[in-house]
Amino acid sequence: MTEISPARRGRPRSFDRDEALRQALMVFWAHGYEGTSMTQLVDAMGIVSPSIYAAFGSKENLFREAVQLYINSEVEPAWRALDQIADIRLAVQTMLLTSIDAFVASEPQRGCLVMAGSNLLGNADDPVRVFLRDQRCQFRNRLVKRMILGIEAGDLPSGSDPVRLAECVLTFFGGLSIEAIDGIEKGLLQNSARLFCERLFTEQ
Repeated sequence: MTEISPARRGRPRSFDRDEALRQALMVFWAHGYEGTSMTQLVDAMGIVSPSIYAAFGSKENLFREAVQLYINSEVEPAWRALDQIADIRLAVQTMLLTSIDAFVASEPQRGCLVMAGSNLLGNADDPVRVFLRDQRCQFRNRLVKRMILGIEAGDLPSGSDPVRLAECVLTFFGGLSIEAIDGIEKGLLQNSARLFCERLFTEQ
């Protein structure tokens, strides 16, 4: 890629970078990384491609920033329940129900960008796939830590496997995302989440 000159870097931008990034997020969320073209980004962001490259460096860097914005604005409000609610079952259930709200908030329903945003058929070591896999790993680690706290607090039996429990929750979370993309209605997703938590935590 052609290096951006210092003079070009210093040129005032005639657009709102934060708003442009928000618009890019919505395109990536709707079409995934591979499914999003520069033409779509130009149309959505309202700026020409040279300005996109000047501001973000590359499509991949733009996607990474968009994913971070997505995590901060859409994921974190839901996952904060894991830190704020003492009861482990209620904490996980609240996280899932709040996540469902985000999954179905748009028309058509978009699910979770981190779980389904790569849309790649390439190698497993593709940098975008690795990037999203790392984000999912952080989700998994956060769940493991919360399960450990639940065991230490006596909310879960001492013999519970925090890794297995975390994997069950993350797998179900991913399944909710796919179901949302497929158009399953919000009420059914919510009922499934409640049943999942009831079964997961009463069978320990």
